[in-house]
Amino acid sequence: MGDPRRLRNKSERPKKLWDADRLTEEKALKLEYGLRNMRELWMATAELKKYRREARRLLSVTEEQRRDDVVKVLSKLARFGMLREGATIDEVLSLEVRSVLERRLQTIVLRKGLARTMAQSRQLITHRFIMVNGSTVTRPNYLIKLSDEVAHSKPIDITVKVSEPEKPAAAAPEKSAEAAEPAKKEAASA
Repeated sequence: MGDPRRLRNKSERPKKLWDADRLTEEKALKLEYGLRNMRELWMATAELKKYRREARRLLSVTEEQRRDDVVKVLSKLARFGMLREGATIDEVLSLEVRSVLERRLQTIVLRKGLARTMAQSRQLITHRFIMVNGSTVTRPNYLIKLSDEVAHSKPIDITVKVSEPEKPAAAAPEKSAEAAEPAKKEAASA
């Protein structure tokens, strides 16, 4: 059986919560990428911090200790499309949170043209309309690899249908009055 697993937070709060500059920057990112709340942004930041922390650790160890681990970190970031093939470990430190946000499923669905807005993209994902490699994914923050294929699971029409404006209600009784006049003339002639 074993011990119950230890649950850990996937995000961490900023050390200074009410920093005006950070708040304006985070709010702009939240609006640009259609995030539901700041926690989603903090989760992406925590993911990036994990790779940066590993890169700093690798830069501090000797060359022979670093050899295998550098390849693992760089190949993983290259699979996700955050770095190009042949990048160095120093380039990991220059990554920004935008590179992680660009690889989210919600962003990829919008960029591929499967949705018209970020909100619609999020809705299509949560309502099970989007598949990744043949399986339905319902998490908008799912990170997409370059080799993954994103498609609709059900046929859907995302075009905007523009209907003709309805005529005012006052116009409708006039037609019925005009239609009643010939009936009155026929009754009077009979």
